[in-house]
Amino acid sequence: MIFADGITLLCNDIQVDPQDIVMLVLSWHMKAGTMCEFSKKEFTEGLQSLGIDSLDKFREKIPSMRSELKDEQKFREIYNFAFGWAKEKGQKSLALDTAIGMWQLLFAEKQWPLVDHWCQFLQARHNKAISRDTWSQLLEFAKTVSSNLSDYDAEGAWPYLIDEFVDYLKENGVNQHGQINDSSLN
Repeated sequence: MIFADGITLLCNDIQVDPQDIVMLVLSWHMKAGTMCEFSKKEFTEGLQSLGIDSLDKFREKIPSMRSELKDEQKFREIYNFAFGWAKEKGQKSLALDTAIGMWQLLFAEKQWPLVDHWCQFLQARHNKAISRDTWSQLLEFAKTVSSNLSDYDAEGAWPYLIDEFVDYLKENGVNQHGQINDSSLN
């Protein structure tokens, strides 16, 4: 097994910050079961599938791994992978602080303008672990509903938490640019 210390050393060798999203993409390629861990099998098979057999090839592969996030289908796969990868072993849900960190990382790539408001909402009103259903549906929400909520369907099959988020945004005055009056959040 390679644990967090070993992954940090690997990151130093390939000149990548351990919190860089490319490490999530790498973990997806390796089919890693747990965050901050690689089994020998995951590591060797992952590197083989990527055609990596040296540190130089590893460094050369980083830009193409990063570019995979621009592909909608791969992004969806990586996003869905992240839920199982980031949750604690034996848990069905993802700890809220972990989910928030993952959303901030993932949606920084997709530039969803409401991600910070979503995270603030969760901390203020939910403060519980996140289910797989909410995790999956949030990506759909971010992709299909405009940031000003003009095309949001209250009768749609969204999880209750997303419905509550929309109500929260409306209560706090979302504008046509997806911005809300931050003074009303306090």
